[in-house]
Amino acid sequence: MKPSELSVKLFADGADRDGILELSANPLIKGFTTNPTLMRKAGVEDYEWFARDILQTVPDRPFSLEVFADEHKEMERQAQKISSWGENVYVKIPVTNTKREPTGELLRRLSDDGVKVNVTALMTARQVEQVAESIGDARAAYVSVFAGRVADSGRDPIPIMQESLASLRDLPQVELIWASPRELLNIVQAHEIGCDIITVTHDLLKKLPTLGKDLDEFSLDTVRMFHGDASSAGYTL
Repeated sequence: MKPSELSVKLFADGADRDGILELSANPLIKGFTTNPTLMRKAGVEDYEWFARDILQTVPDRPFSLEVFADEHKEMERQAQKISSWGENVYVKIPVTNTKREPTGELLRRLSDDGVKVNVTALMTARQVEQVAESIGDARAAYVSVFAGRVADSGRDPIPIMQESLASLRDLPQVELIWASPRELLNIVQAHEIGCDIITVTHDLLKKLPTLGKDLDEFSLDTVRMFHGDASSAGYTL
């Protein structure tokens, strides 16, 4: 399978400004996401300045930005503010706060106010069902299931993703995101089950040209790499 044959939409996940600008020129990239952890890792010091700057640069595709408050009332204030920065903005709201308090009522209020939400950090099909009940009539929304982290726990994420798709079947305006993929195979898996979107880190997107590569050629490239690196290092026996 070639990247151009994918039905799942590729969203670039990161906070590196230069990387975002470079990827914005790639027609395969249909949207962008980030979060406070990625922003901190990228050295972002001023949240609002970074967000407004990047939204001016990428105004034509969905861009998800996350609240960072823990109290629901402050989450709501931040969400309204972030949403006001652009028509293409989706506001990431965690499925619960740090006290395990579900954000369902907050999601319902934001959706009623026309805020496009990206509900994040979900890991179970039950969480998806609950979120679907909260945002049922949203004009547009994303639900991000962290399939990669589910796999990190030793569980197969595909059944959870399939159940999640079933829960959202009657909500055509709500799209399911396969979040935190660990390898290109996850993109193919998301495509095969009919997932709407997959978020992919900038580093993993660099491997996209290997998708569908002939394995005999891939094997030869690997042999050449080992041989070339040994020669460059000047190893002798």
